[in-house]
Amino acid sequence: MAARSTDEALLARALGEAPPSDALSEQILDAAREQFMTFGLRRSTVDDVAKRAGVSRVTVYRRIGNKDGLVSACLLREYRRFVVEVDEAVAALPTTEDRIVEGFVAVLGHIREHPLVGGLLRLEPEIMLPFLTVESGPALVAMRGYVAGRLREARRAEGRPEADPAPVAELMVRITVSFLLNPVSCFELDDDEQLRAFARRYLVPLIAVA
Repeated sequence: MAARSTDEALLARALGEAPPSDALSEQILDAAREQFMTFGLRRSTVDDVAKRAGVSRVTVYRRIGNKDGLVSACLLREYRRFVVEVDEAVAALPTTEDRIVEGFVAVLGHIREHPLVGGLLRLEPEIMLPFLTVESGPALVAMRGYVAGRLREARRAEGRPEADPAPVAELMVRITVSFLLNPVSCFELDDDEQLRAFARRYLVPLIAVA
C-alpha cells in the first residue's frame, strides 16, 4: 500500500497542482464531462454545464472558471486518471524498454478510445488543438516531468550515471501528442503490434541518452 501511495504522490506532483477536489467542484466537472461528451465543445456553454450540475453560472465561474477553464480542468482530470491506469499497467514489466513500449501503446490506445478526449479529437479536432498545443503548456511540462521522473528512477535502479532525462522525456511526449493530433503518417500505427514496433525502433533508443 505504501508503494501505491508513493506512486500516486509522484503522479500528483508531476501533473501539477491538484484540481479542485471538493464535492461541488467534482460535481461541476462531472457535469462538464457529460455535457462535452454529449454535445461537444462548440455547442456547449457555461450555462449548459451549470444547468446540468444544478448550480448557478456564478458558482461555476467561482469554482472552476470560464469555458476554457472548464475544458482545461476537465481534460486535466482525465489525463490524471488514465496516466494512473497506464502507470499501473506497466509498473510490473521487467525492463525500462518494455515499460516505454507498452506505455506508448497504452497511452495512444487509451486516448484514441477515450469517450471524452478521443471523441473530441475525432469530432472537433480544430477546437481541441489549442488544448493540446498552445494552451497545453502546463500539461506538457507536467507530463515531461512525470516521464523524466520515471527515466531517472530507471537509471538509478540500473546503476547508470546520473543525467538530465528531461530532453528525452519531452521528445517522447511530443512524439506521442503529434500522432494523436495527426494520425496521417508514413508510419503504420493501426494496431498494437505496429505501435510496439515503432516504439522499439524509435523511442527505446532515446533512453541511451536519457
